[in-house]
Amino acid sequence: MSRLPAAQRREQLLDVAAELFSVRGYAGATTAQIAKEAGITEPIIYRHFKSKRDLFVALIERTGRQTLEQWEHDLDGVDDPGARLTKIIDENPMVSESGRKGYRVLLQSISEVEDPLIHKAVSDHMTRLHAFIVREIERAQAAHKVTNRFSATVIAWVLVNVGMGYGVLTAMNVPGHGFDASGVHVKDVLGRILVGREHHSEKRIGPDSQNNEEFERGEEGTGH
Repeated sequence: MSRLPAAQRREQLLDVAAELFSVRGYAGATTAQIAKEAGITEPIIYRHFKSKRDLFVALIERTGRQTLEQWEHDLDGVDDPGARLTKIIDENPMVSESGRKGYRVLLQSISEVEDPLIHKAVSDHMTRLHAFIVREIERAQAAHKVTNRFSATVIAWVLVNVGMGYGVLTAMNVPGHGFDASGVHVKDVLGRILVGREHHSEKRIGPDSQNNEEFERGEEGTGH
């Protein structure tokens, strides 16, 4: 068992816990399993976290921080409010390579919302993400890139709700969700409604378009 600095050990435990929680669920993963996967004895976990619940909450909090840091990074140097909003629409952390696992852990909280500590962590997480999006929408509205007919608050909630729904269906591996037979994606619709053609290309290139093509080839192969 190698010794690690406290901060590094804490991050390692969070990484291992995220892997186990995302596969086995909050109830199914134990601190004994986490310790085994981390290559440590179980008491070491309790030097960093009071309980499995505290470890779970710390994961939710870390996922939120990482999402905001990633958005800040993606928006660095992008001045146009419409382009900034388009980037947020395109970069759903629930399906990104870096964020997918953390959000699968967060989804485990659905069965734990009666726990006040977990409920607060999830609520704070969503509140911070929503506030970030609100600021970007207000910026776009001030630049006349997004309609002022609806408040930035409710538009931001639309994006959060659609993004969460899309993320859940992706996590469930629902085939063909999110796009139609012509290849138009949910992100394209949101982008066109909010910021128009100028900032949101009709032709999408990336993981989503590849998934669409794979699904469409599968449909052709079955004769549907």
